[in-house]
Amino acid sequence: MSAAERTGAAASAAAGHGTAAVTGTAEGTGTGDGTGGAPSPRAGLGWTAAGLVIVVGLAGLVSVLTDQVPALTEGTGFGRIARSIEYPVYAIALGFAANAVLSVTGVRRRMAAAFRTELFIKVGLVLLGASVNFAVVVRAAGPAVLQAVLLITVVFAFTWWFAGLLGVDDRLRALLASALSICGVSAAVAAAGAVEAKKEQLAYTATLVIVFAVPAIFLLPWLAGLMGLSPAVTGAWIGGNIDTTAAVTAAGAVAGEQPLQIASIVKVTQNALLGVVAVLLTLYFSVKVAGDAAGGARRFGDRRSLAMLWQRFPKFVLGFLLASVVATVLAESMPAALLEPRQDAAKELQVWALTLAFVSIGLEFDAGSIKEAGWKPIAVFAAATLVNLVVGLGLAVLLFRGFTF
Repeated sequence: MSAAERTGAAASAAAGHGTAAVTGTAEGTGTGDGTGGAPSPRAGLGWTAAGLVIVVGLAGLVSVLTDQVPALTEGTGFGRIARSIEYPVYAIALGFAANAVLSVTGVRRRMAAAFRTELFIKVGLVLLGASVNFAVVVRAAGPAVLQAVLLITVVFAFTWWFAGLLGVDDRLRALLASALSICGVSAAVAAAGAVEAKKEQLAYTATLVIVFAVPAIFLLPWLAGLMGLSPAVTGAWIGGNIDTTAAVTAAGAVAGEQPLQIASIVKVTQNALLGVVAVLLTLYFSVKVAGDAAGGARRFGDRRSLAMLWQRFPKFVLGFLLASVVATVLAESMPAALLEPRQDAAKELQVWALTLAFVSIGLEFDAGSIKEAGWKPIAVFAAATLVNLVVGLGLAVLLFRGFTF
């Protein structure tokens, strides 16, 4: 890549990572009468308030759909599928639908300041840290930890390499590799903050995660039964391969109680490594990629590199790690009767924050990004999923074949 291309790529990434408030100011420059003049501050505030009402209202509708659709479709052919649909599916779908309506009416750009994807994501990720107990990694059985480390390493490395071979943008490579190797949308969200990815890239990755995860909920338990895998191997294979925690839980429940236990242990162990991967991505992009865009890679450790690293370091990662440490300490020192209500409250807030973020992603999504991304990310996701299935099955058989309950 030429110096000019590198500079252009860096500028594009910086533009994609700008806050929604900046985007709203830049895009929402027309007046209500369409004359193109600058809007008054009061008019801008009104559009922002209207946009916030839409975001919160859609998030509330997501909560209703997540709770009610499975109950309303119980006993029907759609019932089993409805139980497996996660809230990000409803949130992104409703965001896309609202995006289309607001775009047709010509008001979406005026409301853009309310679509605070980055803020909602960072709040949600800090709260997510409160549900990840790092003590699990220490206390978990050796096979679960070893499988998580090996599988994340192999799948991340393959995805990164294959995406690079096809010429996929480095930031999209990071999102795809993180989502595939760790925990789906949550990992992609963490990676997006660490590498300053475009919101369109995050939305595209989240869409791929959902498209591939939902069929796996039913496919993997069926394949495990077909191959005659033991409950422990089945659970380890499910936990290591399906990208999202909720989908892992659903697939484990389909496979049985014992596979569900092992699947949950393996997935939680992978989730605990989310912060580590985010930090490593931050180091790579802050020192190497940003250094390349500035005219040459800096030597890590010099004063300018360290200053740049701290400037670009996503502070929410520290919040994530701190919340996880606090949760670990409280889990060891507080009675369950006191701890569980607080954990439930943090989880509820986390889901709300991420729901607001996913709705905002749909509202901000530019359909041109799919055309711009092309077929390459889909090919990368499909190929890496196959590698994940094969390597994950091998590790599950190797590490859990002698496991007894």
